[in-house]
Amino acid sequence: MQKASPNDRINLAQSAVLLVDHNRQSLDILSSIFHGFGVKQQTKCEDSQEAVHLVQKRDFDLILIDCSMPGMDGYDFIKWVRRETPPPARYTPIIMVTGHAAQSKVHKSRDCGASFIVTKPLTPSVLLQRILWLGADERQFVECENYCGPDRRVRNFGPPLGMAGRRSGDLSAHVGVATEANMDQSDIDQMFKPMRVSL
Repeated sequence: MQKASPNDRINLAQSAVLLVDHNRQSLDILSSIFHGFGVKQQTKCEDSQEAVHLVQKRDFDLILIDCSMPGMDGYDFIKWVRRETPPPARYTPIIMVTGHAAQSKVHKSRDCGASFIVTKPLTPSVLLQRILWLGADERQFVECENYCGPDRRVRNFGPPLGMAGRRSGDLSAHVGVATEANMDQSDIDQMFKPMRVSL
């Protein structure tokens, strides 16, 4: 994908996008949205292991995956992409899609290396804004023992003091009962918005 600022117009016709969701209806909705964006090279799959094979075979400009995939969930898939694939696949922008945006899930998505997280039900305008945001994203890619992905230091004060990068008390993604309130999309966006870090 080309570098873009939020005010630019971009052409996604030549972009290759991988869409991963075990729910066929959600996958069709995602596909329709990207068809509306002019994306002709869409690859859809309902299984994370199939997505692993696809990423090993070819390069994608953007990947969208649901966090609650059966078997290998979206978090583990992103960790695999960030740690086990060679460049350029390792640096592919990945948007995590979730139906339940509890703060713990947002943190978990960020900490596994997701470039962004968006909530269902998706709207074309919100998704396009996030894609434009990623096109203008200037965060460095970090590779260290405990984390691989876009720089998570996105606020002026840096990461919270004394906070671990991963949450040990999170419920499984397959548990349907919410344990905390959903975050607003604007709050999620603030967690991913690049900002200067004071040193």
